[in-house]
Amino acid sequence: MSIDERPSAPTEHLQDEAPSTRVVQWVIGLMLAATFVMVLNETIMSVAIPRLMVDLGISASTAQWLTTAFMLTMAVVIPTTGFLLRRFSTRSVFIAAMSLFTGGTLLASLAPGFGVLLAGRVLQASGTAVMAPLLLTTVLTFVPAHRRGSVMGLITIVMSVAPAIGPTLSGAILEHLAWRWMFLFMLPIAALALVVGIALVRNVTTPAKAPFDLPSVVLSAVAFAGLIYGLNAIGEAASHETSVPPWLPIGAGAMALFLFVRRQLALQETESALLDLRPFRTPAFTIGISILLVAMCAMFGTIVLLPLFLQNVWGLSTLETGLVMLPGGLVMGSAAPLIGALSDRVGPRPLAAPGAVAATVALLLLTTLDTTPAGGEWLLYTDREWKVVGIYTLLTVGLSCMITPLMTSALGSVPVHLYSHASAIQNTLQQVAGAAGTALFVTVMTRTMTAEISSGQDQALALSTGIQGAFWWGTGFAVLATALSLFVRRREESDQG
Repeated sequence: MSIDERPSAPTEHLQDEAPSTRVVQWVIGLMLAATFVMVLNETIMSVAIPRLMVDLGISASTAQWLTTAFMLTMAVVIPTTGFLLRRFSTRSVFIAAMSLFTGGTLLASLAPGFGVLLAGRVLQASGTAVMAPLLLTTVLTFVPAHRRGSVMGLITIVMSVAPAIGPTLSGAILEHLAWRWMFLFMLPIAALALVVGIALVRNVTTPAKAPFDLPSVVLSAVAFAGLIYGLNAIGEAASHETSVPPWLPIGAGAMALFLFVRRQLALQETESALLDLRPFRTPAFTIGISILLVAMCAMFGTIVLLPLFLQNVWGLSTLETGLVMLPGGLVMGSAAPLIGALSDRVGPRPLAAPGAVAATVALLLLTTLDTTPAGGEWLLYTDREWKVVGIYTLLTVGLSCMITPLMTSALGSVPVHLYSHASAIQNTLQQVAGAAGTALFVTVMTRTMTAEISSGQDQALALSTGIQGAFWWGTGFAVLATALSLFVRRREESDQG
């Protein structure tokens, strides 16, 4: 990674004496490594739920809290990162985030039961929620505009390769070792990142006075936690009765969100808002984030349902499913630097629009998958496995062409003093979009499957019909993203704006 010059963007949050290029490179490189481990941790748990149900003697709904609590914690902590990144130095925030994550990983690896394991997951989520906005804010502040696409490409590698290898890695671990080894595998990597960070990370920002508005924190916690919990409950309610009706947390979350937005608008002129919403005044930010959210809905829904199709319809194992999906993630990661470099040269529009079209075609092709279960011994990459590999690779490349350029242009279009708030907004809405996409896809799948079974259809075929129905919805999202991509500004317009 080369950062050959620094942007001239004066702000009270930068150090009086600018950090050297080498220091910035070390900081960003270490943050990338830490973020990789944290994102890997998010996906490595997805296939462990059945094993945990048996080993800990818990129900599926209880075990699901290991994922739900992680998402809720992320939703509560991320809106506060704008304040944290203004109030505290880069070094302090990095060490705190890595300490929380490392401590949570250690606690989870030693957990004697479900309660301690859940507490470990909450600590992990608290550190993860801070690291991604910290990385984005550091890149936006210290990497010049004409180099940001390349660095964002590196971030895309982290965000794509880690989820790609997560299920494969966890499948391999669970096939031979106890579930604790998922955490024991990550613990030395997290601890090393923490130790190296303590030794090498230097402050690249100077803390500024930032008021702490407690009512805003409470409102944001209720708003985003309520929305994400309610959206997840919609998916659960489609298959069984939930303890809390989904409309209740969604209604509470929507009301709290309305009050939260009103309060932030009232406080932002005094620079005391917890989450400054002024980035939405920039058209490039609003359009870019809107497309990213639509893309995230489709992506998260596909990530949930495609493995379900491969395992429950085709009969592949967890490890085999991971191997089928692995090439797509690796290709996405390999293409990210090239896409980032192209974004620096030509801007977001020439990449985002074709990327949206590619994602649309891929999701449309997923509705045509053969529904016949696999027979006998599974051979790696037979004809139809190759078809899934090709379709999923097309989808991931299309998403990469959207995510890297749009994230670069959207976050880079706001004023310097709003970088931390813009990255917090993006990460918060990404969590909501992921929950919404997952809830919608699961709901469509479950309701369609239930209707098919009640009409006398075989369960496996009914499940396949339900999943294909959800992929049709994903195709609709991709078409919407394609339409929105036409409003992305060209390079020269963006530079002038």
